[in-house]
Amino acid sequence: MSNITIITDSTCDLTPEIIKEKNIVVLPLYVNFSFASYKDGEGITTDQLYKLVEEHNELPKTAAISVADFIEAFTKYINDGNEIIYGGISSAMSRTYENALLAAKEVNEEKIHIIDAANLSTGIGLQILKACKYRDDGKSAKEIVELMNKNVSLVKSQFAIETMEYLHKGGRCSGIARFFGSLLKIKPIIVVRDGKMSVGKMPHGKMKVALDAMLKMIADDKDNVDLDNIIITHSMADSYADYLIPKVKEMFKEANVFPTNAGCVISSHCGKGTIGILYMLKK
Repeated sequence: MSNITIITDSTCDLTPEIIKEKNIVVLPLYVNFSFASYKDGEGITTDQLYKLVEEHNELPKTAAISVADFIEAFTKYINDGNEIIYGGISSAMSRTYENALLAAKEVNEEKIHIIDAANLSTGIGLQILKACKYRDDGKSAKEIVELMNKNVSLVKSQFAIETMEYLHKGGRCSGIARFFGSLLKIKPIIVVRDGKMSVGKMPHGKMKVALDAMLKMIADDKDNVDLDNIIITHSMADSYADYLIPKVKEMFKEANVFPTNAGCVISSHCGKGTIGILYMLKK
């Protein structure tokens, strides 16, 4: 039995079944309304999140995992005699990474390895699944960390945004941009590269146009796509997932293609109907 504990955060958006099967420890970020605070994935579901936003006309603020939360979790597994590998949300998007470093120094810096996954959602999840594979293959913590650091730049994450409402409410696009986005029916494709989000494409029309644009993006990488896992992650966009999954499976017949649901932190930033295709490159 491996003495390596792999820890990530709730923005990884992996399914409960995968988390249990791979023996992954997931620590929650926070979702804060003016009237209540919740732990992502524990005290609130994505469906409940959207209902609260509609009911109170308030978009929640999200908060990092605290140093104290990390210390508590790290101490538990270190006391059990384990070495820890933590990989989570991009340091450019959250203080979570910085807090993890501070906690590691406090608990046991030699046995706790902190990796900036430089991504979000299953862009993190893909890297964690690789780490689990390396662990199960018997690699040491040092070897796993070295491989994970190489994998960071190989992740391709892109999401089609159905509505710009949440980007606007969260201060991530101006009122003017939202107005013209709605007028022109723009469905922006947000990409994560080098740990930061940016607009990759600006297709306009029905959502199918944006979905097809993402399919073309992965098709352009076809010869270099890692087939271990290709993930379709969405925020209450089952019909769009039903459209994408068979097309991706047809494109990559030997790949493990599966859907996951975006949690509350990711959903509070992107809104209902958001869907992404996330995968890793071979090199």
